[in-house]
Amino acid sequence: MSDVKISAEVRKEFGKGAARRLRRADKVPGVVYGHGAEPVHVALPGYDLMMALKTPNVLITLDVDGKQELVIPKAVQREAIRGFLIHVDLLVVKRGEKVTVDVPFHTEGELAPGQNVLEYMYNTLPVEAEATNIPESIAVSIEGLSAGDSVQAKDIVMPQGATLTLEDEEIVLQVLAGQAEPTEGEAGGEGETAGE
Repeated sequence: MSDVKISAEVRKEFGKGAARRLRRADKVPGVVYGHGAEPVHVALPGYDLMMALKTPNVLITLDVDGKQELVIPKAVQREAIRGFLIHVDLLVVKRGEKVTVDVPFHTEGELAPGQNVLEYMYNTLPVEAEATNIPESIAVSIEGLSAGDSVQAKDIVMPQGATLTLEDEEIVLQVLAGQAEPTEGEAGGEGETAGE
């Protein structure tokens, strides 16, 4: 898991006007919280933060006025159309501490032959892991599955040190029978003879 260093400054101004001024200066407003401490409002460098957030659940060493904290992104707000960062919530974590985060997953293998379609019940998976050892993604095998089959939480092989926080029977993926394509003879056959 990557560890990124970012310097931030404490924010003294609040409200929409102050947030706009920050964004014009390529900075992103954020809040750092956790471990019972008072939340700290910060301004983070926009480019550095954007690059860091390309890694899901990235571990950030945040330097705020000379004090360093380990944080992970807990909530990220983006502008709907252009996708630039509007605000970020950062959760303070300690090495060895377990946290629950949403981790992206990808499928591996091939479905059984046929017009089968995968239906995703989840876009990410809720995972408990050490803050310094959060998996970047999880592989879910779909090898040989056919229509009517599903992948349940208990079927997923998790990376060492990570636990899926779903019930064992929870369905993560299921395979549906695809729609059969109409043959040329069936498509519009009646309409062709109507004008004769």
